[in-house]
Amino acid sequence: QVQLVESGGGLVQPGGSLRLSCTASGSIRSINYMRWYRQLSGKQRDMVATISRGGSTNYADSVKGRFTISRDDAKNTVYLQMNSLKPEDTAFYYCNADISPLSSASYYSHWGQGTQVTVPS
Repeated sequence: QVQLVESGGGLVQPGGSLRLSCTASGSIRSINYMRWYRQLSGKQRDMVATISRGGSTNYADSVKGRFTISRDDAKNTVYLQMNSLKPEDTAFYYCNADISPLSSASYYSHWGQGTQVTVPS
């Protein structure tokens, strides 16, 4: 059983910073892509940032230059450093990872439970 657990959300004033963490646990053989998504109530879940196993990154235009995704493979953890936060960054943030379990050579998509980030206007 593989599980993703996010942490680090909260309330922050405009212009402030937060760092989200997401750790995968369980019987893990390998992790490929790791991603952060965000979702407003009633809206679709949008990709925020992606990082490959080799460290290549991709960002939504709305967060480029403000957010940084990174990973620590020794800890099976992905981070999202969020700087210069704006009210429009308010959302529920989810991590997602393509994980190959010990029992299989295939990769399966896993989601965390999400964490709320609130930037008041």
